[in-house]
Amino acid sequence: MNAPTSSDSSSDGAVDPTTLTVGVLGGTGNQGQGLALRWARAGIEVIVGSRAAERAENSAKEYCQAAGVDHVRGADNATCASEADVVVAAVPWESHAETLRGLADQLKGKIVVDCVVPIGFDKKGPYPLPVEEGSAAQQAEQLLPESRVTAAFHNVSAVLLADLEQDRVDCDVLVLGDDREATDVVRALADAIPGVRGIYGGRLRNAYQVECLTANLIAINRRYKVHAGIKITDLE
Repeated sequence: MNAPTSSDSSSDGAVDPTTLTVGVLGGTGNQGQGLALRWARAGIEVIVGSRAAERAENSAKEYCQAAGVDHVRGADNATCASEADVVVAAVPWESHAETLRGLADQLKGKIVVDCVVPIGFDKKGPYPLPVEEGSAAQQAEQLLPESRVTAAFHNVSAVLLADLEQDRVDCDVLVLGDDREATDVVRALADAIPGVRGIYGGRLRNAYQVECLTANLIAINRRYKVHAGIKITDLE
């Protein structure tokens, strides 16, 4: 399936993420690993993508063992993008544009979740990098004009995601995008992770400040030796 249909929803209209196959480009990196593990543990079929298929296949075997499942597999990025229903871009910022540009055909019509953070480090600490298009997500939108681009999972700790001894990951995930059906699907993927709550955070043009917030969280983590996230108040 390339998009959720009514048969993929629960009785209250919410999307059932276990009906989806989620591809994670950069699934061998820290953030990609954490998301893949949590979704696999939640019963979602996951394809780990990498530039090298063998590396992705080896990581997928490790994730299956760690999560106690058999529904994670590895593939090169092109296969991952082609065979998944929803594709998460968790690649390094330095290869963001090149990777997505090369996968435009495979990603046509698909929900793409960009969680890439353009960030730099110097002796003063982490800081957000300027992006000509406005944000990493907006760059993805320009590179993938026929995809349904959203932005999410920037501010959730990769360390906590990957630590399956932690039953819950206590944070909210802001989901941004102009396609409300697509953002609902991504919110459901966030909700599938115990303790995480997916919240619509506005249009894709607002992704920059959400990406930038990661620099603040890294500074907090370093200062207080924690794995900080965000929580939105006054929502049930």
